[in-house]
Parts: sequence; structure tokens; C-alpha cells
Amino acid sequence: MSHIRNIIFALLSLIIFSIHGSAAEGGKSENGSIGRPALDSIRQASCDPKSPYYYPRLLKQFLANDTTMQSVDFQYFYYGTLFQEDYDPYRKPLNEAELKELGVLYAKPDKNRSDRSRILEYARAAILDNPVDLQQLTNIIYVYEQNGKYDLSRIWQYKLNHLLKVIARSGTGADAENAWVVVYPRHEYDFLNLSGIVSTGHSFVEPAYDVLDGRQAGKKDAKTQKYYFDIAPMLEQYYIKHPDEE
Repeated sequence: MSHIRNIIFALLSLIIFSIHGSAAEGGKSENGSIGRPALDSIRQASCDPKSPYYYPRLLKQFLANDTTMQSVDFQYFYYGTLFQEDYDPYRKPLNEAELKELGVLYAKPDKNRSDRSRILEYARAAILDNPVDLQQLTNIIYVYEQNGKYDLSRIWQYKLNHLLKVIARSGTGADAENAWVVVYPRHEYDFLNLSGIVSTGHSFVEPAYDVLDGRQAGKKDAKTQKYYFDIAPMLEQYYIKHPDEE
């Protein structure tokens, strides 16, 4: 998967490391198209059938083999996930037993066509279950590329890149005030990993921040930095559905 990771890393390097040290930017993009998510507006739009950002409409676009969605669409789609009836930040992965079996295939340095077929079959099913599963999106891209289906690989690369960009533009990750906003705890690790950052530790800061220690992969003398993630939105939705656990 090195080629895929290089493409993703190149994209996120331009985003993350240009803004990580500049907390005053507040996560806004250069052209102002996306930045920190306005969650109240996203909630209303994602649940309104008349809105162009109605979640089922965006979901249909996302699952199609095209690249018609733009940055703002991806932002409403990603954070609109929070307000869907089946949303649970701690949901279990699809078919855990099968996923465990696939772990052997994931670890193989050379995967044959049969291996890739199994990986793709599971990944596609997992995306139907959880459309913003960053790891399974990466697996889809990998299999299409290895099978020589480069057009499909580029289409799904486009989708993954934009989801990662949405997270990157939600803040700077430099401190609590400018923490990145994610919709699943697993995305904290996936986001850093796909950005070329190795996580070396985790802590929780009140009232609702996950802080990951991380350093650049492949650099022995790389300085460890702290990366902040705001988990308040996902916790709010979790406790709405599980009030007895608050």
C-alpha cells in the first residue's frame, strides 16, 4: 500500500503541517470553503429532505462511482453522520469474526488475486455499513490499484482524500481550542497514520478532548508532538441515545 499512502501523505502534509503551528487560523481553508464545522447547520441540513445536503442524498452520491461531490458536500456528509439514527461512535465493526480472519491477509506482503478479492468484498460491505470507515476506504483503493482498475482507484482516492481534508480543515490539532473534530474515535488514529504520523501515546483532557502523542514515521530523531481531537460532538450524540450511561 506504499504508493497509496504516499499519495495521501503528500496531500495531508500540505494541509496539516502548514496549519499545525498556526492555531489562530481556526481550521479555515485558504479559500474559506470549509473550516470548523457548523454542527447546528449541518444537523438541520442533513435531516432536511429539501436541503442539497440531505444525508441520504449525499450518501447516494458518495457510494456512486463518480467525483461530483465537492469539499462542502464532503463536510456535510462526514459530520452529518453524527445525526443519523444508526450512529454510534462505539459501534462494532461489521462481522468481527471475518475481520479477524482478514487480519492475516492484511499482514501479507504479497497478496494474490484471491486475497484481494476477499479484502475488497469485505471492504465494500463495511462501507455500506459505515460509509466513513477510513481504513476500509483505503483497502478499496488498494485492491482496485493492484487489480489494475486505476480509474476506480482514483475515484475512491478522491473520496478518501476529501474526507481527510474535512478533518484536517476542522482545526489545527495544536491545542484544545483548535482541536480536530472527528466522528469516530478510531478516526483519530487513522487520520494521523494516513498523515505519516506514528501515535506513541494517548491521554484524555477534560471536558472532552483526546490527545494523541505522535511523531513523523521513519524519522528516528523526529520530535514528539501532541495532537488534539475534540470528541464532544460524538459524546453528545452517544449520551442522547444512551442517557443511562451519562
